[in-house]
Amino acid sequence: MTRHQDILEGAERAFEAEGFRGIGIDKVLAQSGASTRTLYKHFGSRDGLVIEVLRHRHLAFMKLLNEADVSDPVGELFEIQRQWMIEHKSSGCMFLLARGEYATISADINAVVNDHKNQFETEIERRVEIAIGRPDANLAMQIWLLFEGATALASLRGTLALETAKDAATNLIRGRLGNTP
Repeated sequence: MTRHQDILEGAERAFEAEGFRGIGIDKVLAQSGASTRTLYKHFGSRDGLVIEVLRHRHLAFMKLLNEADVSDPVGELFEIQRQWMIEHKSSGCMFLLARGEYATISADINAVVNDHKNQFETEIERRVEIAIGRPDANLAMQIWLLFEGATALASLRGTLALETAKDAATNLIRGRLGNTP
């Protein structure tokens, strides 16, 4: 693993566990053993590191979505998120956390968050179209709301929130197909 990657992955774990702005840079770098000077060499600034962590997270999550089985295209969204949260010991959305902490502070970080959410919205729209055989922006928005709400609620209820939201999304899809449970 390169020094850059080592810092990136250590920072991702630290930010996920303690947030972005409430953790000191020494603690962020402790997992990789890097110095502040090395951080600046590789990322330019703390905000540069946050941006790279978010981009890394985005690519990893979108890769999982792209590699997933699409026999249940909408249900699989929730299953991937459930597995992600278990694997990463996550309790919410790192992008929404970043948005909350940097909303009025960093346009660059907010742009990365917005880009991720826009690409994810497009992915949901694509999966809804696969599921029902036609585009349906309203249904895609409903699925997205279920997904984001369940992800946020997972910090209180764990993966049960995602499992329940998956059931609701499945019922919405069935309803659009005329197969009500």
